[in-house]
Parts: sequence; C-alpha cells; structure tokens
Amino acid sequence: MSISERVSTSCIEESFSVRRDRKAAVSKRGMVATAFPEATAAGVSMLKKGGNAVDSTCAAALALGVCEPQASGLGGQSTALLYVDRRMVAIDGSSRAPSMTHASLLKEGSALLTGYRAATVPSTVAALGYMAERYGQLDWQTIIAPAIRIARRGYRITPLQNKAQAANMDELLSVGSGAAYFLKDGQVPYEPGDLFVQEDLADTLTHLADFGYGSFYHGAMADRIDSDMRKNGGLLRKDDLAQMPTPVERTPISREYRGLHIYTIPPPGAGDTMLLVMMLLGNIHRRHLIAKSPEAYHYIAEAFRKALLYRTQRPFDPNTYHQIQNSIHLSPKFAKQLSASIRNTVDPALPSGGGVEDIEDTTHLSVMDSEGNAVSLTQSIELVYGSKAAAGGMGFLYNNYMSAFDTKRSSHPFFLRPNAVPWSSVCPSMVFDGKEPWIALGSPGSSRIFSTVSLFLSRLLDEGNSMYVAMERPRMHCSLNGTISLEKDDSADALARHLKAKGYTIDIRERYSFYLGAIHAVLRCRTRPGFQGVAEVRRDGTAAGP
Repeated sequence: MSISERVSTSCIEESFSVRRDRKAAVSKRGMVATAFPEATAAGVSMLKKGGNAVDSTCAAALALGVCEPQASGLGGQSTALLYVDRRMVAIDGSSRAPSMTHASLLKEGSALLTGYRAATVPSTVAALGYMAERYGQLDWQTIIAPAIRIARRGYRITPLQNKAQAANMDELLSVGSGAAYFLKDGQVPYEPGDLFVQEDLADTLTHLADFGYGSFYHGAMADRIDSDMRKNGGLLRKDDLAQMPTPVERTPISREYRGLHIYTIPPPGAGDTMLLVMMLLGNIHRRHLIAKSPEAYHYIAEAFRKALLYRTQRPFDPNTYHQIQNSIHLSPKFAKQLSASIRNTVDPALPSGGGVEDIEDTTHLSVMDSEGNAVSLTQSIELVYGSKAAAGGMGFLYNNYMSAFDTKRSSHPFFLRPNAVPWSSVCPSMVFDGKEPWIALGSPGSSRIFSTVSLFLSRLLDEGNSMYVAMERPRMHCSLNGTISLEKDDSADALARHLKAKGYTIDIRERYSFYLGAIHAVLRCRTRPGFQGVAEVRRDGTAAGP
C-alpha cells in the first residue's frame, strides 16, 4: 500500500450518525456549524431565504458577536476562506494598530492585554460587510436582522459562559466598562439559564442595518468611539476608523495529503504552519498514526514543534515584503528533511522550559450551501472578553490585539508600530476531493489552532473516522518548549509516563478541555445526497441545515 493511500470517502461518510444534542446533524440543502445555537439558526435562516453560504456565514458571524461575546464581536477581526461560484479566495480581515501606537505609550505589559490601549482598529464589521456586498445574494438588512433580534430579545447564559465570566471577573471589574455590560448588575457572573439582553448592542446593530456597514467607520459612530477612547486614555481615533481598509483578498495556499488537497489561508494567519504539519504526517505510513502508540504521539509532537519553530524563526508580513516563498517553505524536500530529523526522544536542539500558553478565545464557523459554495470563517477579540473594555453606549467589547505584536525586536515583521497588522494563529481550511470542496473546517484556540485542525484531519483521513468521532476524540498539543497537553482519558496516564520518559513535560487537561480548541466542520457527501455537520462538544454550538 502506498504511503499516500487514504481511507475511502464512503468509510468516513457512512459511519456518521445524527445526535440528539445537535452536535452532529445531516441536511439535504446545506449545512451550518457554529459555536452557539442561535448563531447556527441565523445562518440556516439565510439559506432558507435563498441566500448563499456567504450570506449565511455573515449572519451567523454577526449573531455570534451577540451570543458569544467572550470570543468575538463588532470590536474584533475576522478571516475567511471562501469558495464561491467556483472561485476560491482568502479574505484577510486583519485589524490595524492605531496611528498613535508607540512603545512609550505602553510601558506596562498589562496595557497590551487589558484596557482601552490594548485595542486595535476593529475590522470585523468591514470584513463581514465586504463579504456580503461582494459575494452574497441577500441585502445587508436581512443579514443583520437575526443579530438584532437576539440582542433585543436576549438569549440564555450557558454554563460555559458563566465559567468564563467567573474566571475573568476580576479583570472585567478592574476595567469597569466590560463588567457593566457582561456581569450581572455589573458585579457578578450571570447564572446559567439567565436571560441576557443587550439593548445598547441592539441599537448599534440597528444603526449598521439602517446606514450600512461603512457607518461603523464614519460619522456618528466613529465620533462615539473616538470620544470613548479619549475619555478612557485609549489610542483609537476616528481617523483610524476612517482609514480602515476593506479586507485584502489573498491567494489561498494548498498542499496534497493522502490524495486530497487541503486549502487554507496564507500569512499573517497560520495556515502554512498547519500545512507543514500535514506534510510531515504525510511522510510516514498512516498505519503508524493509527497505532495510537507513544511513538506515534511522539512523532506528532515533534512535528508540531518543528512547524512551530519554523513559524517563530521565519515570520513574515505579506503587507510589507516576503521573506520566504511557499515553494521553499512548503516544499516536499524541506518536509522530508524535517521528518528525517525527528529523533526517538525530544530533540534537544529545540527550545525547552517554560509553561503552557495563555488561554485565548476565538470562534469558528463553517457553512456550505446547495449550490456548491462553502465558507470557513474564524473571528476573534483575542483574549477571553478581549480587552475587558466595552464601547460606552454601544455594547460591544474592544479587542486586545495589541498583545499579538512583537514589542522587543524592531526588525520583527510584526513589531508594534502604527498601522501594523497583528500576527494571527487562525487557519480556516477546506479539503477538496477533486475540483470541489468536500469539507470546510476550522477551530479557535490561539497557538493551538494548527494542532487542533491537523489532528482532526489526520483522524479523518488516516483513521477513517466520521467527523463526529474525529472531533470528539481526546486531543493533544505540544508547545515549542516541549510541553505536551493531553486530555484526560483511560490511556492518558500510561501515555503520559511514556512521553515523560522521552523528555517531555506533561500537562494533563480535563476531558473536553476548553484549552484544546473547538472544531466546527461541514461536509458535502460524495457517496450519497446531502450534507453532514459537526459542532464542538467542548463548546456550546450546534450544526443544522435548512
């Protein structure tokens, strides 16, 4: 059997089964998978109205900003991979550092993490508005209507959101404005089941519906953001908002894996890091990955580390200049060299020591329609509840993407400077079977996004699991410093002992850990009519179709 041989498509599709909790669903006319039920319903409603996958995506993304505010919103940024009318494009919706940005204004490291100075120029509204205008079929008011309705009528707080509020309560209270909007009575976490209504946000969304997405960056709303920032010592000004460009359309990057093609976004995202991992996994026979032995986990861990090292050593910002060519960075020869360099133990030439990464929050959604279009979109406000600072009278949180810049090396492509774009870990992706998309997928998880996505793909294309099983299985991540995070299950303790003996530091996480990402994926069946979708068991979402 060839090293490139994969399991059959029918094996993956026919083993799929629907779940009552709507974490796994089937449909005949399209599929939407998001991180919150109301957002999924918003996306499905667009498909029912005759909209395409882009309309559905934009409606769901706006709704997520309302009912999943800890992860995204009007104050964040969005990045997407689109396949529309047989054309594929990557939408780079990066935010921008304010024009007043200067290291001397951010002497305290905490200013990059919380508070008004942590915010870059929000770009989500520009990205979603552009996508809807350029590639959608429905009018903007129709697309934004579900988000307005959810904000006005409210939704029920989930246990996961209660936990997120409790974990971030002190920082929300220290900033103040975030607590006023996202803590009960501005003081304590909402209880699970509480109705959460956001009148100010509903008014803001209504303004955007009435005057267009551009009104976020000009006129009365820009004046209000400017005033809010001046009052609270922030750096954003209405000039920054007025100069916010439309998203950049970039050429997606792709590589073959087991006879299929995986497409993803180029930098400043981390799609190239994920593809490099897949190329390393593709250099060994899939029976070794299926074995689930300590050696298999060791190989995967080292693949993660080597891909991360290359990302760390050779970052580049496509807005300035290209230091690397993908033809070199993602060449089969280079991937084979990296594979051959993997030892039987932890590579001592790679960095070691240090703890695990911070928990940062993001959200992902995937959509396919009956016309063959597909969208994979990831959006974020960076940390959980972003900067913890909310826009006064407008009801949304500012991001804290200032923390995503380098602040020590002026030669670094993502050094903190005026109008720079932040470095990003997102990698919305698609798998093509022939000339059409078969699967659209992605995940939140900050620096763990690439590992979550690549492990999910391997469990599909190497092991032949259904999408639900591939998503539900215990996860792992290995940081550059050699710390392996493992989800607790029956084999975790024995596996941890073997990996520790190889030289790794072991970080055991609870089963279904929030830390290890959240897959939302949709699939257009090849062996039968219809669509399949999965929503992450580690989060609040659902999958559904029209």
